[in-house]
Amino acid sequence: MFDANVGRYHVRAWFTHVEEVLATEAGMPADGPPLRRVVVAAAVRNPFAGTFGEDLAAVVDGSDVLGHEFGARAVAAMGGAGIQSYGKACLVGVAGEYEHGNAFLTQVFADPVREAVGGGKAWVPSTGKVGCAGATLDIPLAHKDALYVRANYDTVTVSFGGAPRPDEVVLAFAFASRGRLHARLGGLSAQDVVGRDGLR
Repeated sequence: MFDANVGRYHVRAWFTHVEEVLATEAGMPADGPPLRRVVVAAAVRNPFAGTFGEDLAAVVDGSDVLGHEFGARAVAAMGGAGIQSYGKACLVGVAGEYEHGNAFLTQVFADPVREAVGGGKAWVPSTGKVGCAGATLDIPLAHKDALYVRANYDTVTVSFGGAPRPDEVVLAFAFASRGRLHARLGGLSAQDVVGRDGLR
């Protein structure tokens, strides 16, 4: 009934959410190219739904296969725009635990995504929660090479209609082409990152 279709995992549905922001909330036109935000997500069956599961290796090991698929879909959805920020999150169906969702989001899963988007020196900001189908999920964004670039602190809010079902986890990875429009709080800028400690 739940045959594996991506590596060892059963993915019921893929989701792609795309935003193109042309002006600030106050109506100020973009200071440069528009901000493109993309979320790639998948509703994946949670093999530990309804159980505690002391050893979660069955989810962690092999999740690089999911990471490769997420990375390819992200690059396609960005439509040629470069990726400057990223973040990840999980929404665990109510028969599971938050820990089950986190098991999908480890470095094993994330490293192929980093590779697909041109590398990333900074850790990937992450969040998640347990929720019912259609619950909203806030995904944090930060610069992929330098966590302290304030202009790239951002959030994408999404929901997934009929997901997650109680025995599913929605895995979501968010990306942005640039920092916030007209960011003006000072600090390290994305331009400062280029060439610094080999970061680009």
